[in-house]
Amino acid sequence: MMKFKKFRALLVVMASLVLTACGEVVDEESITAVGSSALQPLVEAAGEQYSAENLGKFINVQGGGSGTGLSQIAAGAVDIGNSDIFAEESDGIDASKLVDHRVAVVGITPIVTPGTGVTNVTLEELQGIFTGEITNWKELGGKDLPITVLNRSSGSGTRATFEKWVLEEGMKSVVSQEQESSGTVRQIVANTPGTISYVAFSYVNDDVETLSINGIEPTNENVNSNDWIIWSYEHMYTNGEPTGLTKDFMDYMLSDEIQDNLIGALGYIPIKNMEVERDAEGNTSPVENPE
Repeated sequence: MMKFKKFRALLVVMASLVLTACGEVVDEESITAVGSSALQPLVEAAGEQYSAENLGKFINVQGGGSGTGLSQIAAGAVDIGNSDIFAEESDGIDASKLVDHRVAVVGITPIVTPGTGVTNVTLEELQGIFTGEITNWKELGGKDLPITVLNRSSGSGTRATFEKWVLEEGMKSVVSQEQESSGTVRQIVANTPGTISYVAFSYVNDDVETLSINGIEPTNENVNSNDWIIWSYEHMYTNGEPTGLTKDFMDYMLSDEIQDNLIGALGYIPIKNMEVERDAEGNTSPVENPE
C-alpha cells in the first residue's frame, strides 16, 4: 500500500517537473475529502491516481472518522464527507441536504493478536467478549490469556457498523481503550498479546489474525451473499449535487478504471458484486441481476 502511494505521488511530481521544464503553466485546483478511516486508503490512492492523470488537480484526503466526515460536509466545510454509515444514522445531520455517492462496500472483521488459540467464535461469544462477560481466551478454548478489548472511538463508522450487527439491542460495549485510526488499531492488536478489536478487510495483514463467526469466514464472497453480515457501504457525501472538480472526481471514483481495478486491489468490494442491498434501517433485499 505504501509503495503504491509513493509511486503515484512520484508520478505527480515528475509530471509537474516535466511541464515546468517545458514552460507550460498549469492552473492548480484542489478539493478536500474528510472522514472515514476505513475509506481513506481508497480515496487517497484514487486521488493520487487522478492527480497523476489530471495535472494541477489535487485531492486532499483526511481521516477523522465518519462522524467528522458527516458533520464537516453538512456544515459545508469540506467538498466531500466520507462515511461508513448512512447520513440518516448520524444524530444532528440533515440527510435531505446531502447527496449519497456509494463507491464501494467494505467488510469489517474482528482481529486478534496472533497466538490466542482461537480462530472461530459464535456470535454470542463475540457479544460476550465485547460486553465484558468473557474475559479470558481459555473460556473459548484458547490460551490462558486475559482478553483486552480495543474499541474505535465513538464517532467511528466502523464501530457503529460493528456494534449494529454484533451487539443486540440493550447491549453496551465494555469500557475500554479507544482509538480513532484503523491503522493504529491494527498496530496495537498486533503488538499487544490477547487483544481483540475490529477493522475493515482492507486493513487486515499478516500481523493480525481474523476470527470466523459461527464458522463463516470474513471473505469478500461471504459479504457478497450477506452470509457475513458485518459490512457497510462506503459513502462519499456531497452537500447538494457536486459540480466542478468535485463532480469530476466523483465520476472518476465510479468509473470502470476505479471500480474494476483499484477497489479490488485495495481490499474493497465493488457494489456491482453484491447479491443483496441494504437501506439505512438495515433492511436487506436481493439484487435482481448481480454481476
